[in-house]
Amino acid sequence: MSEFISKITPNQPVFDDNDPQDELITLNIGPTHPATHGVFQNVVQIDGERIVSGVSTIGYIHRAFEKIAEHRPFYQITPLTDRLNYCSAPINNMGWHMTVEKLLKIEIPKRVQYMRVIVMELARIADHIICNGILGVDTGAFSGFLYVMQEREFIYEIFEEICGARLTTNIGRIGGFERDFNAVAFEKIREFLKRYPPVLKEFEEMFVRNRIFIERTSGVAAVTPEEALDYSWSGPILRATGVDYDVRVQNPYCSYEEFDFDVPVGATGDVYDRFMVRNEEMWQSLRIIEQALEKIEKEPKGVFHAEVPDFYLPPKEQVYTNMEALIYHFKIVMGEVDTPKAEVYHAVEGANGELGFYMIHDGGRSPYRLHFRRPSFVNYQMFAPMSAGMLISDAILNMSSLNVIAGELDA
Repeated sequence: MSEFISKITPNQPVFDDNDPQDELITLNIGPTHPATHGVFQNVVQIDGERIVSGVSTIGYIHRAFEKIAEHRPFYQITPLTDRLNYCSAPINNMGWHMTVEKLLKIEIPKRVQYMRVIVMELARIADHIICNGILGVDTGAFSGFLYVMQEREFIYEIFEEICGARLTTNIGRIGGFERDFNAVAFEKIREFLKRYPPVLKEFEEMFVRNRIFIERTSGVAAVTPEEALDYSWSGPILRATGVDYDVRVQNPYCSYEEFDFDVPVGATGDVYDRFMVRNEEMWQSLRIIEQALEKIEKEPKGVFHAEVPDFYLPPKEQVYTNMEALIYHFKIVMGEVDTPKAEVYHAVEGANGELGFYMIHDGGRSPYRLHFRRPSFVNYQMFAPMSAGMLISDAILNMSSLNVIAGELDA
């Protein structure tokens, strides 16, 4: 570990235990410190304004979601996934539904796949807006955050039109969606494609060539591809180091192989590169959504779920009036339908990296074992060794650029 630290921070100050003038101070950054982006803690030893060493601790909002999920039927697990990375909850929902569909070997109609792509890419943009906007705030620029946050609010309006919820969406069903996108939803999606590019361009102009922003972020917390892979990084922060790995390309799902988009990569793996990668990913998400809308037009209208009556909830109006629909509704929600014994893993490209669901199923009403591969949890383990030798202010920027979401960190 010391070799790794010396490579990242060659100018790390030397502390002499025998020198009475050298005295380290212990500082708690979190869990209630305003500089931390969530409820977690770093206990650091500082020499003046420079961090000498530190230890990261988590578990302040641990809710035992994996163990709770092992006592719930499939449908009742979906709301738990909302509360992982709540900045892009729909990606969590879709990833879980696709995991169950892999277990049950359900084939999803193309139109449904394209609808899922739209929702997931909107969620990715919303998540990157938070990360890059707050990174600007941490460097002292508040205006850019305000510019893009109103567009995030508009994305939430789209989610609300699709499923009735905004933050914790519980969106979709095993096999598709609970209802088709209505005309207002499609209209708002197209409106977003028109209104967001000028805002994103204005946001970029505030930061990309801003001397203060560049001096605060360029060269800070630079990571090599080898170090990132050693720590199992994924997502934008891995691609910022120059590693071209994206789950949507390497292991396509929802017909991503049919879409034309670029995977942006960086060169130095520093805070500035992470910012630039996320910015470019928003442009690519816009491209993907445009293509998805075109593809939907070529598919039969009104298709929004697979034909799997044993696992897809019947329409609510039928449940109130039809006994068979009521019985199916009860059996599906309570997990009374036979399921195969299997071991499955499915991953999607979450906003922070590879979001995976590993399930061992014994055929019962609930998973025998379920593990969420949360990118924030994996990415965060590198923060303490990276911070050694940094100024406290640089460590805060480093934390911001990692985009650690506490709900996804702790599960």
